[in-house]
Amino acid sequence: MCDICVINSVKQRMLSRRDFFKTSAAVGATAAVGAVASAPPTLAAGHGGVIDMTHKLSPEFPTFFGVPGISMEQQFNFAEHGFNLMNLSINEHTATHIDAPLHFSADGTSVDEIPVGNLVVPLCVIDIAARAEGDPDAQVTPDDLNAWISEHGDIPDRACVAMHSGWASKTDGPNYVGNDADGVKHFPGFHIEATQMLLEETTAAAMAVDTLSLDHGPSADFATHNAWLPSGRYGIENLAGLGDVPAAGATLVVGAPNHVGGTGGPARIFAMV
Repeated sequence: MCDICVINSVKQRMLSRRDFFKTSAAVGATAAVGAVASAPPTLAAGHGGVIDMTHKLSPEFPTFFGVPGISMEQQFNFAEHGFNLMNLSINEHTATHIDAPLHFSADGTSVDEIPVGNLVVPLCVIDIAARAEGDPDAQVTPDDLNAWISEHGDIPDRACVAMHSGWASKTDGPNYVGNDADGVKHFPGFHIEATQMLLEETTAAAMAVDTLSLDHGPSADFATHNAWLPSGRYGIENLAGLGDVPAAGATLVVGAPNHVGGTGGPARIFAMV
């Protein structure tokens, strides 16, 4: 066989092998993506912007128990060591954070075990801000959920149903916690009847509030926590930015913490709109 024929034959075999591996890699990648998580059909719609839904984590952010939720100690500094490094001590349930099922159950799912497919979800915003302005103990009710459904259709598969009460703008003052003379807190949350409706009639993966708790401030029995979390679904508290996103059509991306056995933890969350 002539030299040029040999060269052409080798080149042809190399190109054939290259095409084979490119095709195999593409098929393998597609299969791998499908194995990781399937996104709800509602996520297929395009998005043109991103909105931060997260309050900054600092010792000044209001907490349920009234003590700072984070402390920071500098162990290394640039001047002496050539790099900066902080040691952090953090309460899992401070600033914008997740309540994992384990938070209110003996053996529920920990925060690191929440399926990734439940962390990128359609966002449904239930707006009770006008009512909450005159009543700090306002709650999301089944009527509010039905009104949303009448206007926007069924709550999507694996959605996050979020209460917008307007409380996110109050974090720098006493009204965010709303303690009265008897130490009773006053801020909005989900009524247990709305929680039960979501549990029985939807596949929602999460509920969220822009306040300190899924239950409204005066709650003594944490009925919503005790119904929602043991069901295997998770919560988000102290969510920001709900006034800047549409009632329907946005996608929430939840950057959940991943510490083993965690009952929750601060999260970076944003909405694609």
